[in-house]
Parts: sequence; C-alpha cells; structure tokens
Amino acid sequence: MSLRWKTSIVFVFVAALVGGLVLGMNLSQPALAGGEGKGSLNGPRYTVVHTEGTNLIVTDNKTNTLYFYTIDPEEKPGADLKLRGSADLNQVGKATIVPTMTKKRN
Repeated sequence: MSLRWKTSIVFVFVAALVGGLVLGMNLSQPALAGGEGKGSLNGPRYTVVHTEGTNLIVTDNKTNTLYFYTIDPEEKPGADLKLRGSADLNQVGKATIVPTMTKKRN
C-alpha cells in the first residue's frame, strides 16, 4: 500500500466518524420548550414527547405530569389542539396508571 492510499483510508474513516457523531447528536435530542424561560434546575420545564398535525403529547418536568392534546374529530390537521387528558407520572411503576380526562365543553 502506498502512503497516498493509507492517507485516503484514514481521511475517509475520520470523516465518517465525525459525520456519525454529528448526526447522532442531532437525532438523539427531543424537542424541548423552556416554559416562559423558567425551566427546572436539571433541564427544561416541558418536553414534547410526540406530535403530528392532529395531536401533541407533552410532559411537564416540574410537576411530573403528561398532557395529551388533540383536535376535534371533524377538524382538519392544523386546527386548534384541545387538552383531552393528563396522567400523573409519579404513578409510573404501579400496575395501573389512571389518567385524568378533561370534561367536554358544550
């Protein structure tokens, strides 16, 4: 093997390693929100767990509560999201977690 060949292999290896690290760091971060700039001491106040055009699941890291928002069934994606229920994450590990459902407003 020539010196040029060895240098090319090392360059490709280093470039792939750096690219993998950058990509891995970008994909592993959840969507986070600061909550009026008042995050907890250990991190942000809110964490977006899942979202689409029709629903949103958010955790409140300060109160250990999960909130579920969704649009009305007859609405199109992009309509107002309404709180449908919440769950106390302090119950995690128990055999059953009982969600709190919001009342429908007429």
